[in-house]
Amino acid sequence: MFASCADPASLHGLNWLICYLTSGSHIAFYWSFVTVLVLLAVTAPTALAFGFAGAVAARSPVWPLSLLGRTYTAMVRGIPDIVFFLFFVIALDQGIEWVVHQMRCPDWTEPVRQGLEFRVCPEAKMPSGNAAQIWHQIYGFFLAVMTFALVFGAFVSNVLTGAMAAVPRAQLETAESYGMTQGQVFRRILVPQMWIYALPGLSNLWMILIKATPLLFLLGVQDIVFWARELGGTKTSLYAFPHPDWRLWYFLFLLVFYLAMTRVSEIVLGRLTRRLSFGQATAAGEAQRKAAA
Repeated sequence: MFASCADPASLHGLNWLICYLTSGSHIAFYWSFVTVLVLLAVTAPTALAFGFAGAVAARSPVWPLSLLGRTYTAMVRGIPDIVFFLFFVIALDQGIEWVVHQMRCPDWTEPVRQGLEFRVCPEAKMPSGNAAQIWHQIYGFFLAVMTFALVFGAFVSNVLTGAMAAVPRAQLETAESYGMTQGQVFRRILVPQMWIYALPGLSNLWMILIKATPLLFLLGVQDIVFWARELGGTKTSLYAFPHPDWRLWYFLFLLVFYLAMTRVSEIVLGRLTRRLSFGQATAAGEAQRKAAA
């Protein structure tokens, strides 16, 4: 990073530590924190959208749509996450390449499946072999987001289904008696009021999602746990900055990071709960009403 760091063997003390912490590998380590935060920022609303769609489908009076929503929720929730993560990424990647292969190489005569190998034309490779490294990283990140969102969306769907059922039926019937259509009741009464019942379950899923981010390594994304293990391991004189086994200190740093993340999440979720509880016929809402009185 700095010109004075050109010869690590001549460095000592604080200068050695500064150059060590600003090396190229450590810059990648710092960027991996941004990767984790971006993953959480993108996956959370995507999983919420998947879950909302699954919950609405499960409640649909149309039988095939209801079956689809309930099957999605039950199937994904019933498969171990690590198995689904390893399977779905391969299936999604090959599915995308197969679709592109059908569009770009209609004259291809060789079978795509050749024993255990999956072969498509070079034009169908995603991303293409001559693409810049950044596009390979973006594509891998996209696969990771879709996998996380699909898995956690199933749990969100289950939470939202229960939250919709928890909204007092009397309120829905009152809205219907005033002439509202089923769509108006859903949009104006059911959905706005279900969030207070869904928030405890969604809060737990958010915490689990934070803890699940080290699974990025399984999806080919170099996350903070990967770099902590790589940088903290013993480095001999073959490396520019040799040092003994420092993995304990790197993982302690990750411990502080994750605890800070969960603490900030607890504060934000607590304030959101108080906001949504205002005026609601719940224990928290009654407590607020009595406190105001």
